[in-house]
Amino acid sequence: MTRTTYHYEGGLLVPRRKLLVSALAAGAGSVLGFPALALDSKPLKGVTLNTSLYSSPYSKLLRPWIPEFEEATGAKVNFDTPGFPVYNQRADLELSTKGAAFDAVNVTFIYSSRWINSGWLTPLDGYINDPNKTPASFDVNDFLEGALAPERGRDGQLYGIPWQAEVTIAAASRFDVLKQSGLAFPDTTDAWLEAAKLLNRKERAAGFVTDNHYGWTFIPFLQAFGGDVFRKAPDDLFPTLDSPEAIAAADYFARLLREYGPDGVVSYTSDQAVQSLKAGRSHLSVQGQINLSQLADKSSSKVAASAAWGQVPKGVAGRFPGTAIHGWGIPVGSKNKDAAWQFIRWATSKETLQRAVAAGYGSPTRRSDIDSPTYRERQRVNGYDIASLVTASVDLSAKQGHMKYRTVAAYPQVDQQINKAIELIVTGQRTPEQAMKQAQTASIAELRRAGVSV
Repeated sequence: MTRTTYHYEGGLLVPRRKLLVSALAAGAGSVLGFPALALDSKPLKGVTLNTSLYSSPYSKLLRPWIPEFEEATGAKVNFDTPGFPVYNQRADLELSTKGAAFDAVNVTFIYSSRWINSGWLTPLDGYINDPNKTPASFDVNDFLEGALAPERGRDGQLYGIPWQAEVTIAAASRFDVLKQSGLAFPDTTDAWLEAAKLLNRKERAAGFVTDNHYGWTFIPFLQAFGGDVFRKAPDDLFPTLDSPEAIAAADYFARLLREYGPDGVVSYTSDQAVQSLKAGRSHLSVQGQINLSQLADKSSSKVAASAAWGQVPKGVAGRFPGTAIHGWGIPVGSKNKDAAWQFIRWATSKETLQRAVAAGYGSPTRRSDIDSPTYRERQRVNGYDIASLVTASVDLSAKQGHMKYRTVAAYPQVDQQINKAIELIVTGQRTPEQAMKQAQTASIAELRRAGVSV
C-alpha cells in the first residue's frame, strides 16, 4: 500500500502534491502555518509533546493519525489515553501542582471550573487571535456556543477547545414491542415508569438499564421532579439533596433500577448497559448519545432495526437533558505551550474533525460537522434524527443553564455522594429519605473541606 505523505499548511494537513502547488502559487513565506519558517522545515523538530486524553471513540480515531502530524511538524507526540477515572485522578493531581508532565490535556467537564478558575490552564485567546499561530480557517466560531461556554473562565477567556459534546438522550431497544402493547415512545416520567413496568421481562429482557454513574444519569430525573444538586449553582452551592423533590426523584429512579433493571444493575458500567441493550436483554435506557447511538450499528446490534430514540423524559418541572463538554487545554506548567497549541488546533481543526465524523465519530462540536450530510444521514435511523435530539438538548441546556451544577469546582465530591445514595436505595440498605439525607450531610462536609462556604 502506498502511504500518502502530508505537510502542514495553514492549520491543515495536506498531501505533499497539493502543498507544492499551493506553495508555488502563494510563495513559500506562508506555508506550514508558520510564516517565518521555510518550506521544507520541520517547525517543531526536536519537541516532544506529552499529551493525555481519556480513552474514547475520538482518541481511538486520533491515535493512528498522529504520525501524520509528527511527520509534518517534526514533533514527537506521546499520546496517553487511560480510562476516564484514572485520567481524571492523574490530571487533577498534575494540574493542581502546576507540573510540567503534560503539554496538552483533556479539560474534563466536571473539573472544568476547578481547573480553569484555579489558574491551572493556559488562556487560548492569544493563540486563537494570532494569525501567525492560527489560520482564519480554524474558525473558532464554528464550534457550538453551548460547547464553548463551559471552556470559558470567569475572565471570559477560552481555556479549552471542545472535541466532544455529549448529551443524555433516551432509547428503546425494542420499540416494536412497545408499539404492539399500544404505547408510544415514553415522553414523560410517568409514561417512562409505565413503559418500564409493561416491558419488564417481555422477550426475556429487563425493562430499564443505565450505567452506575448516577451523578450523570440520575440528574435529568432529579431536575424533572423539581429538585437540583445545589440551591443555585454556581453562586449558592448549598446542597439540596434532601429536599422533598430530590427524595421523590431518588425513590422513582431507584424503583426503575430495582424493580425493572437486570440482576446486578448497580454494577453496570456504561459499556455493559449498552451491550445489554444491543443484545436485546434490556428495553429502555437514558444515557449519553455516544452510547445509545450504538444501538443503530447493524454490525454489532441485534436491535438496530427496532430501536427508537427520544429526548430524556420531562417531569413536572420540565425537561433537563444532561450535557457534557470535553476539550483540549494547555496546562499552565507546560514547557511547550506553542507546540501544544499547534497540536490542539490540528486535533480540533475542521479537517481532522471532518475526518473523524466521516469515520463514524458521533459527538461533533463544530456546527459544520453537525450540519454535514455525512453526519446527518448517519444519524437518521429508523425514522429518528439523533442529531436533532443532540442539538435540541445542547440548545435547551444553554437556554436553561441547568448544567451549571456540574462545572462547579466541588461537584466531583458531591457526584460521589449521589452515586453512593442511589446504590444504597437500590440495594435496600437505606430508604430514599435516609440515603439522600446522608448524601446531603456528607456533601456539606465535603464542600466545607474544599473551602466552600455553606
